[in-house]
Amino acid sequence: MARAAVTVIDAGSAVLGYCRQGFEPELAAELGERAAAAGLPGYARTRRNDGYVLFHCEDGAALAQRLHWRGLIFARQKLQLLAELEGLDPKDRIAPMLAALQGRPRFGDLWVEHPDSDAGKPLAGLARSFGNALRPALRKAGLLSDKPQARLPRLHVCFVAGDHALLAQGDPADGAPWPLGIPRLKLLADAPSRSALKLEEALLTLLSPEEKAALLRPGMRAADLGAAPGGWTWVLTREHLHVTSVDNGPLRQHVLDTGLVEHLRADGFHWQPPQPLDWMVCDMVEQPRRVAARMATWLREGWCRNAIFNLKLPMKKRWDETRLCLDLFAEQAQRPLTLRARQLYHDREEITVFAGSARAG
Repeated sequence: MARAAVTVIDAGSAVLGYCRQGFEPELAAELGERAAAAGLPGYARTRRNDGYVLFHCEDGAALAQRLHWRGLIFARQKLQLLAELEGLDPKDRIAPMLAALQGRPRFGDLWVEHPDSDAGKPLAGLARSFGNALRPALRKAGLLSDKPQARLPRLHVCFVAGDHALLAQGDPADGAPWPLGIPRLKLLADAPSRSALKLEEALLTLLSPEEKAALLRPGMRAADLGAAPGGWTWVLTREHLHVTSVDNGPLRQHVLDTGLVEHLRADGFHWQPPQPLDWMVCDMVEQPRRVAARMATWLREGWCRNAIFNLKLPMKKRWDETRLCLDLFAEQAQRPLTLRARQLYHDREEITVFAGSARAG
């Protein structure tokens, strides 16, 4: 049997992050800055359009614990790298993996994945079939529990090529609960626009289930700035909120027909509510610093308790612009807030921000 030329990275020497294709430099910059702030500096290893970043440091296990998934912006998933295997023989990829994992504690689950990139997507079939073969082998070796156990680390096998795999582990309580870090959302036929998926994903990703239940209750009142054609308003009405939709453009009639929507033909960037609201959401196309400043005004003046808004990023220096806008928002809001931001799967050249009263989880 042919032997694989295996390169094994020392246990805990790197953090693996998945990201949107083309945003590897932004994730690398973010990990570098956050690692330095945590006292664990290192260096990133990546290439543009790979869809993932490896960040090497002296103690990757400690860094993975200190970099909380909800606090990362450009990482869809955050994992501790265990081993890197190159030159895998297609006839036997399992034996080198078992050897690399020998002596490790049992895992509670197995996910076999691939980067969400042009090069990675053709590996989806391999990932599906290989998981079915690897799972019983891991159990026979005592490396995988008989049934999924959330209290144990999860094993991730990420194929970056047919003969090249990354082995990593994740904490189910501190990571994306979806393979590839991508929630599987379906665009319903009556959604006014695809942008509805952005708000749905934001509510899943930026809020814990407990926070969502506490902060998004039927009967609450919200404003949707720049609402037309009504995608974000529609999502809020599905949560049974009363929505003031502010836009000079038209809303879809079936959104108005819910009886929960008041459409104001006005400039969402300048309108302010006559009384405080529970929520404000905003997906207007504007300069990100201008949006950040306006959103800060809403929170500072008490016009809303919680907000979700998008910041459209420039083509260059996107990490620098992200930091600048979030710092600007925090400074001008002039009140203690929970602030979380993420580049969602359904985002493009933008990030989505939650600001409000939720406690950091």
